[in-house]
Amino acid sequence: MSGFDIFMIVLACLLILVGFVGCIMPGLPGTPLCWGALLCRHFMNGGDVIMSWKTLIITGVITIFVEILNNFVPAIFTKKAGGSKLGTWGATIGVIVGIITGQIWLIVFGSFIGAWIGEMLHDNSDGKRAIKSAAFSFLGFITGTGMRLIVSGIWISIFVKSFF
Repeated sequence: MSGFDIFMIVLACLLILVGFVGCIMPGLPGTPLCWGALLCRHFMNGGDVIMSWKTLIITGVITIFVEILNNFVPAIFTKKAGGSKLGTWGATIGVIVGIITGQIWLIVFGSFIGAWIGEMLHDNSDGKRAIKSAAFSFLGFITGTGMRLIVSGIWISIFVKSFF
């Protein structure tokens, strides 16, 4: 194993670690970072093709699709519940506050709390709608996060299996 291969393995492992965290944290492109490990694998082993271009292109297209979809899922869910832009912004801010404070429970439930606060600021006369919108925002966050985690997990398993 060459020094370049060792470098690529270390880089791939860092991409996987940061990518997996990025699947949960907004702002970090988790799935593309995990896909980067597949790209690293392609260039390992002194030119022997372990990870084909076909595999890279298919997984790359899926990665792009998942990231685009992830950006729309919470908004789609919030709008389905009759939520406002303030509710959507509140959901995003709630998760960011969880990340800044380092509180895992706030990262998970921040979207719900933030959406509820946003909806109450938008129209405090309809608490039932605010709760419904917040619940759908939370469901959208969980759906998007789950989708990114599943796809990233598959990319990680492809990467690991490529060594055996």
